[in-house]
Amino acid sequence: MKINFGEWVIIGITAGLSLGVVPLTAMEDVYIDEVPDYEWEYGCFGTATGNLFAFWDRSGFPNFYTGPTEGGLAPLDSRQSLGHHGIQSLWASAAGVDGRPSSLPGHVDDYYALYESVGPDPYVRAARVEHKADCIGDFIGLNQNKWPNLNGECRGNIDGYSFTYWEKTGARRWAKPGFETAVIASADIPSGLIQWSRHRGYEAESFCQMPSFHPAVSAGRGFTFTDLKKEIDAGYPVLLFHQPTLEINRTVNGVPEVNPEMHGMLAFGYLVQDDGKQYVRFRTSWGTGDNFAEWSLAKMVPPGIGALKLRGVIGYHPKPKIQSIRMNKTDILLDWSGPDAKLVDSISGERRSANVYVVERSEALSGSVWTLVEGFISGTQFSFPAPTTGTHHFYRVRLM
Repeated sequence: MKINFGEWVIIGITAGLSLGVVPLTAMEDVYIDEVPDYEWEYGCFGTATGNLFAFWDRSGFPNFYTGPTEGGLAPLDSRQSLGHHGIQSLWASAAGVDGRPSSLPGHVDDYYALYESVGPDPYVRAARVEHKADCIGDFIGLNQNKWPNLNGECRGNIDGYSFTYWEKTGARRWAKPGFETAVIASADIPSGLIQWSRHRGYEAESFCQMPSFHPAVSAGRGFTFTDLKKEIDAGYPVLLFHQPTLEINRTVNGVPEVNPEMHGMLAFGYLVQDDGKQYVRFRTSWGTGDNFAEWSLAKMVPPGIGALKLRGVIGYHPKPKIQSIRMNKTDILLDWSGPDAKLVDSISGERRSANVYVVERSEALSGSVWTLVEGFISGTQFSFPAPTTGTHHFYRVRLM
């Protein structure tokens, strides 16, 4: 959803300053550091996933963004005044933007005409072939109005919108793109996150799950606040998907059964007050800084849009991958891509690594026995003395 901020008062907390939502005192206040805060461009889930993958670009996976903005390191904001606006190409590539040739159509040129446009996509009207998928939005179905039936709920996706296939009992669904016959992988956000990761040379897993407080979820099922804390404590930001509780489609400009109203945000922290109330810290996808909402059906909503309730969450876990093994006369140097998130505890002031690794060695791959080389390594690089016995050695890195 795209919001005109002249109509709303956005309430949040920055730098420990209370603006009326959450008291200054808390039992727990933990968040993932260096999560970008981009302004809305070409869809809320484009922007939310842009925040997500820009974070991972800065936190162990440098191949997610390789464009010219900030020398290829995804910036923390998308402000035009700082020369950061080109980061939009991470989720919505466009001709002539961020180093792309002006003669080469991208996501925006092929799929986006006007917010909530229900007409054919621009590439259809222009009678040209779609560009080859090259940004997040291409893989998650963003803005692509070409699917007549999305999980029996709606047709889509109209401009600014995307879709997720939920397990409607509240069970967790782990996406398996290409292996779920009832899911259109290129129109499903969790599946698309995996496919985008592979496009950039990484492996990942992704799940979606409705919250435990959703009225459609069976008792004892659904994503809980405890689950959210586990994701954050492990260094994994979580996407939040909002839509009206009873609306699965609607009529827009005379076209029936298109996407319902929805909004996407990114959770990256949690806070528990002294009285036990539980809050989620999130990015709104509008570039508004730190925001908080209480974990409940009535209050876990985008700022100023109470009609939209939390339909579910989307988790994303990128996997480690060894990138190089180098050896000099005495030492071996391993480099890998892998989660390298930092957690901040606002109460204690501690900043620590959320992710640690072990390096293991074996002399064979078949029937192998792996022995520990080093444990509890922070970061994504490690050097150690080369072995002096044996003819073949194999190494692996495991995320603890």
